[in-house]
Amino acid sequence: IDEIEALSSIYGDEWCVVDEDEKIYCIKISDCLDQPKWTLCLQVILPPGYPTSEPPIYQLNAPWLRGQDYTELTNSLEEIYVQNLGESILYLWVEKIREVLIEKAQSSDPEPDIKKITEEVDEDDEDDFFLDYQPVQEDQIKVLNYVTSESQEDEELPPIHHGNPITDRRSTFQAHLAPVVTTRQVKRVIEKLYENKKIASATHNIYAYRIYCEDKQTFLQDCEDDGETAAGGRLLHLMQILNVHNVLVVVSRWYGGILLGPDRFKHINNCARNVLVE
Repeated sequence: IDEIEALSSIYGDEWCVVDEDEKIYCIKISDCLDQPKWTLCLQVILPPGYPTSEPPIYQLNAPWLRGQDYTELTNSLEEIYVQNLGESILYLWVEKIREVLIEKAQSSDPEPDIKKITEEVDEDDEDDFFLDYQPVQEDQIKVLNYVTSESQEDEELPPIHHGNPITDRRSTFQAHLAPVVTTRQVKRVIEKLYENKKIASATHNIYAYRIYCEDKQTFLQDCEDDGETAAGGRLLHLMQILNVHNVLVVVSRWYGGILLGPDRFKHINNCARNVLVE
């Protein structure tokens, strides 16, 4: 409790309590206070044994954070935990992340693509989008149906189906599904979806696909988080559990300015499950 109160006073508005009962917290970390170039969000769950016997459960959210950057940063955080066993380490973690962001800002690394930012990072800018964005009505599904209007003109483009939207605390989720048998069809469907301005403006378009190769009797499968860390892998895992073949599922998410925490993954999977069942 002392650590949480200290962090709250040190970081002010950057510190966010997602769920006090479950001890879920989120902190927005930047390379500097004025016009930051590099931003990352650290979300932590403090288990009952923290700090004496259990480490925090954490998630790093940033659209640019992948590959070697992700591995190096997680290794640094785990090293800090090992070096400070039994002690409170959140402040050390936050400052280590800030140090990495400052190094990136001072290096020659190109600036990140700020269009795709996971929900915990982009808390201010998305409100501008929602000034025009109305609560979901049934006619929104019809708006998206024009995506398939030209499909007959190109045999390579499969039909695209749209599920019913789910809205929670101003965030909206909607799944889109297409039968696919080649990776080229996957690419064609995604390109076609992005022609729809509403889909293209989504904060995230998460997708996963599974194609069964008869000759090799194996699955060709892949996924994309599109800035929502781990969401693509969770979606692909759902499709594996349901044992679906030759299908692409895309889940669009429009962020509404209010943190949903783990609920966002539940909504992504529920959208996908519903459109698969339909």
